[in-house]
Amino acid sequence: MERILIETHGCTLNRADSGIMRSVLESKGFEVDSKRYSYSEGGYDYVIVNTCTVKKQTEQRITERLGRMRALGKRLVVTGCMASANSDMIAKVVPEASIVGTSRISEIGDVIEDLREGGKSTLTEYVKGDKLANYVAGKGRQVIARIPVSEGCISSCSFCETKFARGPLNSFSEELILRAAKMSIDSGAKEIELTSQDMGAYGLDRRTNVAKLSSALSSIEGEFRIRIGMLNPEHLYRYIDDLIYAYNNGKLFKFIHLPVQSGSDSVLRKMGRRYTSDEFRGYARELREKVNGMNIETDIIIGYPAESEDDFAETVNLLEDVKPDVTNLSKFSRRPHAPASRIAGLDNSVIKSRSIMLSRMVRRMQHEEYSRFVGTVRRVLITEENRKSYAGRDDSYRAVAVTNIDDPSELGRFIDVRVTGNSYACLISSALHG
Repeated sequence: MERILIETHGCTLNRADSGIMRSVLESKGFEVDSKRYSYSEGGYDYVIVNTCTVKKQTEQRITERLGRMRALGKRLVVTGCMASANSDMIAKVVPEASIVGTSRISEIGDVIEDLREGGKSTLTEYVKGDKLANYVAGKGRQVIARIPVSEGCISSCSFCETKFARGPLNSFSEELILRAAKMSIDSGAKEIELTSQDMGAYGLDRRTNVAKLSSALSSIEGEFRIRIGMLNPEHLYRYIDDLIYAYNNGKLFKFIHLPVQSGSDSVLRKMGRRYTSDEFRGYARELREKVNGMNIETDIIIGYPAESEDDFAETVNLLEDVKPDVTNLSKFSRRPHAPASRIAGLDNSVIKSRSIMLSRMVRRMQHEEYSRFVGTVRRVLITEENRKSYAGRDDSYRAVAVTNIDDPSELGRFIDVRVTGNSYACLISSALHG
């Protein structure tokens, strides 16, 4: 039997796409391994590299990886956002590789068949479809099931390359999403990760939304949790009451990822973000007041072109006001198709100093937040096995390491733990037995 490696770079949506490609290929009789950042490509007849183009550094790492595999003589397929947005770059690095855009991954079986016959495919033209028609959950494969619910978006963020790669909003049918979730739960999944380019926009092309979808998913029988992926704040006003209801009456983790990107309204306007810093503050306050245990994650871009000292100070003020539970920091990265890349940028020393300052601040805030839970008892879903411990998530999706269990059968179980310590990134705990 021929063996295929799918190597995935980037976000949860890419990982979900890799899962769909695996389903397609296994249905055609191939043996498939799916890994993240794999550097053990030996023993495979074909390698599929699912790429990311959000940051320049990531793109450089992937092109180096592709060059290495070309030197090893691997039969390659390149898919993901680089394949859609920058296929010309891929063709220069690995001219023999087949290139498959994000909207064409359902055709991956035919692409491999062409490679087997010595051919090469280039499928980069956008085609609208519903990828979930090909979703298959493997028996006992994963505790976490990553289910894409849409791709593309309706936003026009000036720093973003992904919109160019993924195209217009295309929400998948609720029927197929529910089918995929039920199939995964029946196969042993305990965490359903809903993923897309922007969960906030889900359903705008189908007269529905993420709140209605979450309530429908919560009606599926079984003990499991639903994690909603990244949701841009500009959409929240449309359904915030219904979403709060879903958090309080369903099976959702009490968690929301709302990327604010900047605390300066001037910078937000230049970014093309359709909300203000005060609106973000209001959403955070309302969610925490009305959903007990709500965990808020956000993103900040450091060094956006023309970000003044006053703009940066407003970002610092916003973080001090809101105190997000988790803050992801990224330095501004110029991308070929992003309008902001044509604007004169800040000096690297300025960006570096702001990054160091915010990193220290965020680590301190997150450590203080996590320290509040030392001594408490938490209900945790065990989802990962690490070298020294098992780890999972509490009902607010906080990361929890459990130091005193060593039995693989604990994966996928809900257990009670007592928090004994913390870092800035997770809670440290011991399982309560009996």
